[in-house]
Amino acid sequence: MILNADVAAIVTGAASGLGEATARALAASGVKVAIFDTNAERGSVVAREIGGIFCKTDVTSEDSVVAAFAAARAAHGQERIVVNCAGIAPAQRTVSKAGPHDMTLFETVIRINLIGSYRVLSKAAAGMGTLDPVDAAGERGVCISTASVAAFDGQVGQAAYSASKAAIAGMTLPVARDLTQLGIRVCTIAPGIFGTPLLKAMPQEVQDSLARQVPFPSRLGEPEEFASLVTHICTNGYLNGEVIRLDGAIRMAPR
Repeated sequence: MILNADVAAIVTGAASGLGEATARALAASGVKVAIFDTNAERGSVVAREIGGIFCKTDVTSEDSVVAAFAAARAAHGQERIVVNCAGIAPAQRTVSKAGPHDMTLFETVIRINLIGSYRVLSKAAAGMGTLDPVDAAGERGVCISTASVAAFDGQVGQAAYSASKAAIAGMTLPVARDLTQLGIRVCTIAPGIFGTPLLKAMPQEVQDSLARQVPFPSRLGEPEEFASLVTHICTNGYLNGEVIRLDGAIRMAPR
């Protein structure tokens, strides 16, 4: 797919971090970008700066997502790209001094990270399937979700988070197979330790300690590197059904 002003995209969780970097990279390529996020203040700023549109969106709410898609499509037309970056990462052990894992928290993580991603992806794909192909191969669109190295190397306290991200990784191939007849590609990125605002708010010694765990390059990943991979997936028509680790070769220790 060629990225230009004829293409519309939706990026969830785009008010900050990986999502924001992705929205900015796509917009820099000329793509019309709709930002789906709960943070209206920051999301509106990013949308204004990139010439896009902000749609206040709770990915756990069917009504909210439907309304956001309607607003985005009214402004930009049917999207050909959707990138799922919305997610949360609370930590809690299966059993702690306080007792067993809080099931409300566990369910919330699954609803946001997994079900929210699938809700957005499936609705985007349904719309993409109505478009004319962009090339001789019949491509109509691309869906990209965000897993994590925790899908494979979950640490202590990451049961809920790892479960949600492993499920995203696990559904990548079957969803890609589901959408072959519509000409829609599906990929997932599994980032390692990235310098998002949440991590950058940690003490410098903590950031340095985390960076030293990365074999090479021994530093935190930059959100722009994640965004660069997103744009490459969009433009490389042979990437499909794949989960790509973007992690500097790190394999997470238990703690």
